[in-house]
Amino acid sequence: MAEQTTKRRYQDVAEMIRSELMVGSFQIGDRLPTERHISEQLGVSRSLVRDAMIMLEVEGIVSVRKGSGTYVMRLPHVGDDSAEPQNDIGPFELLQARQLLESNIAAFAATMVTKADIVRMREALEQERHDMETGSGAYVADEEFHRSVALASQNSVLVEAVDHLWEMRKRSKMWAKLHQRIFDSGYQRHWLDDHQAILAALQCRDPMQARRAMWQHLENVRLKLLELSDVDDPAFDAYLFNTDPLAALSSDQTQ
Repeated sequence: MAEQTTKRRYQDVAEMIRSELMVGSFQIGDRLPTERHISEQLGVSRSLVRDAMIMLEVEGIVSVRKGSGTYVMRLPHVGDDSAEPQNDIGPFELLQARQLLESNIAAFAATMVTKADIVRMREALEQERHDMETGSGAYVADEEFHRSVALASQNSVLVEAVDHLWEMRKRSKMWAKLHQRIFDSGYQRHWLDDHQAILAALQCRDPMQARRAMWQHLENVRLKLLELSDVDDPAFDAYLFNTDPLAALSSDQTQ
């Protein structure tokens, strides 16, 4: 029930942009300001603005054109159904949740991992390599690796929590829209290296290193998706996203 009624932070940002369109600040066909400008104007992170733009793109209010920018396709009005909170999840909000949850799961898993868990993770990595070499474009092995880390915690509640986050990703129209804007698949090789680092930390039963490796992996994913899906400002503000867990928490709470 909470999932249906809780308004997400990126939806507040989308509502601010809608309000600007409703009062006539922009007309159909106009190019919107860059995400950098909007984030500075509203005092929010670039990732929140990116999620808001993807939401408006799904609704047909804006059109995102690679290398050109974001343009107004239609003007929302009072009573427009698209202005109601939607049961979807922003890709970058989802990644942040995964980062917080899965990094701590990895740390705990390092104290509980078994030989069978290590074998399962190795098999998932081999499948990932095979999928990349054949160009299948499948993400099943990626999901299986992350689920295997959760399974290594020996805690079914944590496994269900990870499963739920992956199901939210699969159902998300916003996540699908984000991937339509990404044409470079070379980043997957870097993520495979990240997975290998996570596995190495678990094999050493090192909780701190396992937490750090998982946190950094999902931070790398978030930053790479921001870079690859950036349509109007290639020199995006990387300084807005900190790779240190404590600093990242502090930063997000103030935005």
